[in-house]
Parts: sequence; C-alpha cells; structure tokens
Amino acid sequence: MSTAVPADSIRARDIDRAETSTLLDAAYAEGQLEAGEYHDRVAQARSAKTLGELRRLVADLQTPAATGRLSPGAAHESRSAASRAGTKAGYPPRTRARDADRANAGALIDAGRQDGQLTEEEHRVLTELLGSARTLGELADLVADLQGSRRVPTRPVPAVPPVSGRNPALLLAAGLVAAFVGFAVTSPDSGSPVPEAAPGSAAAPGRDDIAAVVIETPDLLTSAGLAHFLAEYREKFGDMAADSVYLYPEFATIDRAVPGATNREVGYDYRGGFTQSDDITTRRTDTQAMDLGLLDPAAIGTAAANAVEATRVPGGAVSMMIVAIESSGDLAGRPVVRIYVQNEFDESGTVYVDPVGAILDISIFEG
Repeated sequence: MSTAVPADSIRARDIDRAETSTLLDAAYAEGQLEAGEYHDRVAQARSAKTLGELRRLVADLQTPAATGRLSPGAAHESRSAASRAGTKAGYPPRTRARDADRANAGALIDAGRQDGQLTEEEHRVLTELLGSARTLGELADLVADLQGSRRVPTRPVPAVPPVSGRNPALLLAAGLVAAFVGFAVTSPDSGSPVPEAAPGSAAAPGRDDIAAVVIETPDLLTSAGLAHFLAEYREKFGDMAADSVYLYPEFATIDRAVPGATNREVGYDYRGGFTQSDDITTRRTDTQAMDLGLLDPAAIGTAAANAVEATRVPGGAVSMMIVAIESSGDLAGRPVVRIYVQNEFDESGTVYVDPVGAILDISIFEG
C-alpha cells in the first residue's frame, strides 16, 4: 500500500524550476516585482527542491501576458493552489499589481482632481501613495471612494501560476476587500458606472482615513520585526506552533496544523495581518511542529545583522529567513532558523542558528 505524499512535498524537476523562473522574469518586466525581490526569488527557484517551495515563490503574482500557458509542472501546481486563496471572480487583493494597473489607478486619481472630487493636497497624497502601492488591494483602497467611469471587472483566474505584497495596512476593512476582490484597475473611459457605497460604510473612507492608514510594519528580518510578528502570531492563533515560517522583509508565509486535526494543514500569509492562503490539505502525521515561542528575537536579529559578514557575500543583504524543524542532514530533528544572504549577482550564503541565536553552521560564499 503506497503512502500518499502531500503535493507540496513532491520533488521539483528542472523544467518546473525553469517554468517558475520564466514566470518571475515576465512578472518583473510588468512591474509586479522590484529588482531585489526578483533576484531573490529567481535564486530561490534555482535551488528549490519541492513543488511547495516553487509555489510559495509565485503565489501572489498575476499571470503575465508574455508567459502564455506554461507547460504542466510546478508553475501549474503553484497557480492552482494559489487560486484557491481567492474567488472564482478573479485575483485576491494581495495579488501583485502591474505597472499598467498603477497607471490606470493614477488616471482615476487625476480625473478625480480635474472634476473636483479631490483637492490639490488630496491628489498629491494619493499620488504619493500610488507610487508605493504593490498589490491590487492597495490600489483598490486608493480609489474606492472616487466617482468616475470605471469598473471592477471579473477577471478569470488563469490555470498557470500568478506570487506576495507590500504593507497591507492600506487594506481598510473586510467589506472593502470583499468589494474589490479580483481588482484590476481599468482606464477612466471604460464606460461602466461606479458601484455606490452605503453612507458611512467602510467602503467609502474619508481623506483623513487614507492618510491614517500609512503605517509601516517593521522589517520582519530584524529583531523588532520578528518580535512584532511573534506577538501578532500568538494573538491570532492562541499558540506558537507552526510547521514552517518563511520570513521576508515585508511579509511572511506560514504552514500550520489545523487545530484538533494533526493530519490536516493550512497555509497563511502575513502582511500586517493573517489571511488564509490555501485550502486545508493533507499533513503527514509525523510532521514535527516548531515552537515559535522558543525564538529569541533579539539574538536572532543580531545573527541576521552579522550574517553578511559571516557568509562573505560581497554586497550582500539578508533576503529571507526560514524557521522550521530540520528534516534531514546533520541538523535533522532540531529547530533551526536559516538566514539567507544574497547579492544582486545571485551570489549567496546561509547562516544556520538555533532558536536563541547560537550558530550551528555557516554556508560561506566562495567566489
């Protein structure tokens, strides 16, 4: 009798890694990714061992037009899993925005100034916020209370993978997110009427509200950011158990067991708040959960601050951290924090530390 292997644990092929890299290339060209995060994700795609690792790299992207329909493999698996986080109507709000989406939102803001909806100062503030908007949900929030000829189209979720975002503090309320799920801003002359918000509803924030939501979340790869994340994790879930946590400067992804069902696993994204990113899937019952309560944010932050020097990566910076129980190698069965360092040339190194920041191993760049 064969044992079922979770889809995320299936080994990746070279073609799966190539397909994911192709998608990242096209997404970068469309403005969905900034240079640093693009190089970071491409490097991770090249070294990915499983389809689950590849899926995490593309879970929040729109499918770039230039990719067409990729052949079956990691990319297909990634998108089919990612699409479950949204609705049949289209992309979820956390999906990365393209340059074209930002341009269309800018046109709506400009039109709002021209027809008297916005003062000059309000227009200036919104234009500045537009420049830092990274997701479709953030763009939707910026234009939510503007009249004009615009529409919120129903975008079919494509079969190939679209992958995660900026500061989610711009998401004003759950009702606004529901109203704009799958949002892709269109041009002001599209001809469809504006959906009207009920008076006083969260879908029609005032200008003061927009100014107030620009709240920076600490860099999660620092002591302060990690401490902030752990405090919110405990508040959200009431415990500190996790199968794995992937930490990036502005967001994190989490896999954890479903409470009361150790054979079921669910994924979450964290961007200033936690949202379920995957349907519940099968979990190996022998999976060892990590106790995040063991982590010493100050010590790990210090290790991260010293990681560039330790790995000898020229011009490098800490790009991500992975927190989990090691499943293989000399550190198998131990709780480990992997601190990844990378530069713009994809040269990299890794520092392995225990929950209190003690160095267990170092992978040094030997260029």
